Amino acid sequence: MMKKFLAVLHARNMEFLRDRSALTWNLAMPFFLVIGLAFTFSGSPRDIYKIGVVGGLDTLARVAPALQATRHLQFIHYDNLDLAIGKVSHQQLDMLVDVSSPPRYWVNTTSPNGYLLERIIWGVEGQRFARQPVEGAEIRYVDWFLPGILGMNMMFSCLFGVGYVMVRYRKNGFLKRLKATPLGALNFLLAQLASRLLLIMGITITVYAGCNLFIDFNMQGSYWDLLLIATLGAVCMISIGLLIAARTASEEFAGGILNSVTWPMMLLSGAWFSLEGTHRWVQQLAQLFPLTHLIDASRAIMNEGATLYQVMPHVLVMAGMSALFLAMGAYIFKWE
Repeated sequence: MMKKFLAVLHARNMEFLRDRSALTWNLAMPFFLVIGLAFTFSGSPRDIYKIGVVGGLDTLARVAPALQATRHLQFIHYDNLDLAIGKVSHQQLDMLVDVSSPPRYWVNTTSPNGYLLERIIWGVEGQRFARQPVEGAEIRYVDWFLPGILGMNMMFSCLFGVGYVMVRYRKNGFLKRLKATPLGALNFLLAQLASRLLLIMGITITVYAGCNLFIDFNMQGSYWDLLLIATLGAVCMISIGLLIAARTASEEFAGGILNSVTWPMMLLSGAWFSLEGTHRWVQQLAQLFPLTHLIDASRAIMNEGATLYQVMPHVLVMAGMSALFLAMGAYIFKWE
């Protein structure tokens, strides 16, 4: 029994080591992941308060130099005043200042951080800013976190559920036998997409509905809009899985590519934490991931009551990505 075990163990190890592509991915991906995380989140300790600024950070330095010089305050620039006021009302910003003439600030009257920041401003700048009170209920952490949890679950199910299955089909000769049938590559991929989509959406709807019975999630927008966004996001990520598995015959190599796609999406999509205040290039990189658009659009609908028209940029990006990835997958698809 032990000889059989050792023989299989040796064969499996040699199979992995001889697959140079899989070995490279498994060695390189953790290295780049650690370096990327160290660079992205390195720096000074995290600031305590978040203050939105309308009118430019340079103008803030001229209008209120003492305030900008105060330590442990993070200043985030906004061009859209209404959007920034909405974040104050939901206590996603502790305060908002407008440095145009005359200077003024917005603070949520129910926010403890906003109360303390008012005292800070009065202490360093006197009464230079005109007070503009804002009222609104706080968005619970579970309401903010829910789209990220569901989005990540959809991502893993779509990518790994499709990618590994396709590789297994190719590896055991199932796709080779299908080649002798009239079935085309695009029809085969569409069938795989539809099958996985029905499964994913059924699971996601069941999870949301079941948890909602006990938690009563915040829902300001339309359920139909949310369903459309979730469907588009699932289609887009399934298309990525089909593209990755279009020619791959090694399960180890497929796993390496899938991990190299899922980990950046999981870390930079805003699923775990907000990207506001991070490096500009990090926010721009996040826009390349469909999970970012899925989560941002879902949060806007659920927590801010956004309409489908207001999240249309996310819809167009996910639809365009889906069409592109599916077309590329059908074009490079290999049966054998």
